[in-house]
Amino acid sequence: MDWELIERRFAGHFTSGRGRPALPPRLVAGLLYLQHANDASDEMVVNTWLENPYWQFFTGETYLQTELPMDPSSLTRWRKRIGEEGVELLLAVTIEAARAAGLIKRTSLDKVIVDTTVMPKAIAHPTDSRLLERSRQHMVKFAQDNGLSLRQNYNREAPRLATQVGRYAHAKQYKRMRAAIKTLRTRVGRVQRDVQRQLAKLPEQVQTKGQDLLQRVGRILTQKAKDKNKLYALHAPEVECISKGKARNPYEFGVKVTLATTLKEGLVVGMRSMPGNPYDGHTLEETIEQVGILANQRPRTVMVDKGYKGAVVEGVQILRSGQRRGVTRTMKAMIKRRSAIEPSIGHMKSDGRLDRNPLKGALGDALHAVLCGAGHNIRLLLSLLRFFIAHLRDIVLARLDRSASDYRAQVAMAAA
Repeated sequence: MDWELIERRFAGHFTSGRGRPALPPRLVAGLLYLQHANDASDEMVVNTWLENPYWQFFTGETYLQTELPMDPSSLTRWRKRIGEEGVELLLAVTIEAARAAGLIKRTSLDKVIVDTTVMPKAIAHPTDSRLLERSRQHMVKFAQDNGLSLRQNYNREAPRLATQVGRYAHAKQYKRMRAAIKTLRTRVGRVQRDVQRQLAKLPEQVQTKGQDLLQRVGRILTQKAKDKNKLYALHAPEVECISKGKARNPYEFGVKVTLATTLKEGLVVGMRSMPGNPYDGHTLEETIEQVGILANQRPRTVMVDKGYKGAVVEGVQILRSGQRRGVTRTMKAMIKRRSAIEPSIGHMKSDGRLDRNPLKGALGDALHAVLCGAGHNIRLLLSLLRFFIAHLRDIVLARLDRSASDYRAQVAMAAA
């Protein structure tokens, strides 16, 4: 790992003009690597670092440490400091490390596989009753925190209505369910108008915060079942409803992510969030551009699925699943290899943190997606290291056995 490059590029983010000195860049970068390689939360990665000497050595420590390296909440602030450019540097360093370790060759970057998936957000399933009840709770709390007196807060009636909606839906009594939702929507609308009338009494900064909350609540109150730009979470307005054609999970709530891996090795050489749920073919050019920046080499051939139909990138050959015209035997083998990216996505969701994004906002989506790719590369490098160690152990044991056999033969000859 090129830690010197990370320290040199992160130096501007880790300056400390007053107070205690900033943390070492290698410590923060190493913790982010370990977090996404081992599917650990901020608290878990810091606590495990304290117990694991190998993790401490990886982050640059020489002696065993007996105190926490930082407060877990500091990782949130460091992620914001380094930004999207910083996490892309972490991904680029893993690519160079894989090249130095012999996991990939220079020619491996000529052929890549590109696909998209959904990175779900850490939100509850967005039912109407739950969204309405959460909206009411947020407005009541806002009024209490700022000294506003509400005519009615419905703290007893509204939770009962929200619970009853779920019971009616379970019993398939949809007429009663819709009536209960309508009543709950009326109660939330009353609280919203009550807060809106008193908003002018508050300071300007608090008014801005209140207007933002009321605007989101207004979207929840007025949105219909088949509206396009619906709000699925009060605290995460960037969440989108994405359908990927899965029978077990028809709709996922999060953001679309595009990723690129090498054809043979499965190393992630590009990963980026795509807000707005764009058509897959429109994301291909950005993905190839990112691969060229991170790997210092622009791919020549790209394998994609049928969702990229019609996509054209100048100077890049695009092979699509199901393509038959002008396909040679070599091209057919590469197209067949395209599905190798699916297990990589599966490992990133089961072994990594791609299955649930806890970071806030569109910036959190962008940072989390790239870090998931870096964590996947770290796991590949570790598996390569384990293979070499096991192979070296077998060689050493074989030589020891051979030496022992020769020694026993010499002893037997001497005795004879």
